[in-house]
Amino acid sequence: MKELAYLNKYFYKYRWHLVPGVIFVVISNYFGILPAKVIREAFDLVKENIDLYRLYNGFERQDIIYNIFGSSLLFFGAVVLLLALLRGVFLFLMRQTIILTSRRIEYDLKNEIYAHYQDLDFSFFRKNNTGDLMNRATEDVNQVRNYLGPAIMYAINTIVLSIMIIYAMYDVNPTLATYALLPIPIISVIILFVNRIINKRSTRIQAQLSKLSSFVQETFSGIRVIKTYNREGDKMDEFAKESNIYRNTSLDLVRIQAVFFPLIIFLVGFSTIITVYIGGIEVNKGTITAGNIAEFIMYVNQLTFPAMSLAWVTSLIQRAAASQKRINEFLKTEPEIKNGMVNRTLHGDIVIENLSFTYPETGIKAIDNLSVHIPAGKTLAVIGKTGSGKSTLANLLLRMYDADQGTIEYDDTAIEQYDFKNLRQQVGFVPQQVFLFSDTIANNIAFGLDECEDERIEQAAKDAAVYENIMAFDEGFQTHIGERGITLSGGQKQRVSIARALAKDPEILIFDDCLSAVDTKTEEEILHNLGRIMKGKTSIFIAHRVSTIKNADHIIVLDNGRIVEEGDHNELLALAGVYAELHEMQLLQSVD
Repeated sequence: MKELAYLNKYFYKYRWHLVPGVIFVVISNYFGILPAKVIREAFDLVKENIDLYRLYNGFERQDIIYNIFGSSLLFFGAVVLLLALLRGVFLFLMRQTIILTSRRIEYDLKNEIYAHYQDLDFSFFRKNNTGDLMNRATEDVNQVRNYLGPAIMYAINTIVLSIMIIYAMYDVNPTLATYALLPIPIISVIILFVNRIINKRSTRIQAQLSKLSSFVQETFSGIRVIKTYNREGDKMDEFAKESNIYRNTSLDLVRIQAVFFPLIIFLVGFSTIITVYIGGIEVNKGTITAGNIAEFIMYVNQLTFPAMSLAWVTSLIQRAAASQKRINEFLKTEPEIKNGMVNRTLHGDIVIENLSFTYPETGIKAIDNLSVHIPAGKTLAVIGKTGSGKSTLANLLLRMYDADQGTIEYDDTAIEQYDFKNLRQQVGFVPQQVFLFSDTIANNIAFGLDECEDERIEQAAKDAAVYENIMAFDEGFQTHIGERGITLSGGQKQRVSIARALAKDPEILIFDDCLSAVDTKTEEEILHNLGRIMKGKTSIFIAHRVSTIKNADHIIVLDNGRIVEEGDHNELLALAGVYAELHEMQLLQSVD
């Protein structure tokens, strides 16, 4: 219960929904045990009236006794039916309060998890699989809801009903009650022993389900590659392997439950045998009536439900505890990057001094003692081979990570002092790996806007040289582009991503090799439009093609996270170094 204690705040929040639910549980169970007393009276009445009927054999009063006997049985039957109806009403009210409350808490918990995911920094998502993140917010929460609703409802019901039945049994005959309840301690010991096994196996089930979800999510995300390389069979074999592990892990739990439930029923049945035997002895002594034996048998049978539900509730609680433990692991994860408090309009002056950064997951040093100044309104270009640290620099400028050493300043203020939302709202970022949502083109372009303005969206599409492509579709800007923009070509996706950044009208623009999939003519058109749009604004171009960055005010060449050359296009060509070599190589490729 230690892990499940996290949910107590929700119980307090919905206490005025739960308190009536508990009251309804008590009332419903009260009407549940009354029929046993009615049956006792009816049973004794039957015995007395049979004896009386025989006594008046041959007399006219025998018919009167018969009629009274029949009317009494109908009355008792009507009472039992009425009590069952009243119990049903309060059981309905019990479910309407407790089960509905569990759904409300499930809603709150899912929102809390999702909101917490949003607050965590970029490194968290690099460390964890998407399938596992999804599973903790869906399947694990569903297991917790089973605890919040059915488990708690039946646990309260079991406790209340057990107390009422045991009290009623001892009120009738303590000796018979003691013998009838002898198997209960045995049941308790079994439950304590089995609990530990259920908990361990439940944890393994949830972990394997997360692994299976991650595998499926990754498979469908990479379905194009899988089909291209004809690896469907291999993936099916891997899926079957993971599914078999999940099946076997689940069966391990079912096997325990398969032994657990029949054993509980056997012990309750054994109580019935004891009740009949000891009850017969007590009737012979004259301490109880035959009706009391019938009453006790009903009580013992009613204890079957608490015993059965106790086993089931135990299983639900153990699985919920295992799931909540997994949920708590992420909810207790704090962002490594702490938010700042500064909110102001950026002018675009960026100073980077002695910047160094090493990825904690791999130990690879991506940026090594880098220093550069980007005056407001100027353009910086970054070029270098793959793995030289270009994209890492872009992520540091957006504060997706915090640098190990050195500083980044925007307008003479350290980046750590800025509020995340304020900083990123004023920066237009076009990532190297384009991501488009499964939505319309218009909504993808307007993603960074508070309101979807048609004119602004269309102008951004024109500036990104993708307007004509969009209008060629039957539904234009309202075209749904599928998951990750799968219906668009690579160049079209890049240009829609550029349009999304331009629609924000940002103070600073960062392009991370976003023109690699467009042809030279389209590239020139986009660069011409950007020159007009970004006039007087700061921009950073990260590219691998010299043609993309040759007009930049300042160019730096990176190699293993260090600046090996810097200057403008002509100065770098004059150095006849790495930049000049890249330029010459790309000229030869264009001629070929």
